[in-house]
Amino acid sequence: MTETTRTVRVAGGTIEVRAKGHTGPALVFLHYWGGSAATWDEVVGRLPAEQATVRFDQRGWGTSRALPGPYGLDRLADDLTRVAEAADVGSYVLVGHSMGGKVGQLVAARRPAGLMGLVLVAPAPPEPPAAVTPRYREGLSHAYDSPRSVEEALDHVLTAGPLPEPLRAAVVRDSLAAGVEARREWPLRGIAEDITDAARRITVPVTVVAGERDAVEPPQVLRDHLLPHLPHARFTTVPGAGHLLPLEAPDALATVLRDVTATASASPSRGGPSRGFQGVSRTAD
Repeated sequence: MTETTRTVRVAGGTIEVRAKGHTGPALVFLHYWGGSAATWDEVVGRLPAEQATVRFDQRGWGTSRALPGPYGLDRLADDLTRVAEAADVGSYVLVGHSMGGKVGQLVAARRPAGLMGLVLVAPAPPEPPAAVTPRYREGLSHAYDSPRSVEEALDHVLTAGPLPEPLRAAVVRDSLAAGVEARREWPLRGIAEDITDAARRITVPVTVVAGERDAVEPPQVLRDHLLPHLPHARFTTVPGAGHLLPLEAPDALATVLRDVTATASASPSRGGPSRGFQGVSRTAD
């Protein structure tokens, strides 16, 4: 099924949103710090062709790079809320990876109409671990300073094993496709923001997916700093995977998402067909 690109107005400008499919609940994807809408290509390609999906580059990154700041979590949550409203898909499930998982928690805490579930993929927990010190954050803020630094992060931190060369090149490109302010906002401030009060307000079903060998958000960190605030969350670990689950384990992640959407579809008044998208549309190249 053809994916289209549509324009959604947000504070300070517009965001290009990629959408396809008509069967709900829709999956609305949020990428990690350094990622893009394309981070989800391998996962979306493994979902049923009719599955409704919505994805976009977050403010300050990729095609949204020109959007002005601030680039903090609240503004990213505002952008996501606007995109979900404009998508007009009826019911939907948020799927947030790493930084995107923290943004997803904030939006889920707002309890927007139509939200049926939340899938947190190697998410940043709402309670910052003790290891997130000022020194750690300053070092992290330089992880994407150059192609070489991105490659070092890939080899020693982000993945549990080598990625195919096309995916590796895409990660390097995406990691450098941000303005200085947007690139530094997450490591210097967002990662250390305590949003536990918001997390405790989440009422929709939550599925947490962790990589067994994730060095960024290890399973035990999520058990200690996420699950206490989401006590009813379903927790699953992907064997052998690192932090970049959408690229390292797309089959496993697609299986989780098919299960989540099937469960939501079986619930009363959930999972109906997508109603389409409000905005200017053009077919993706």
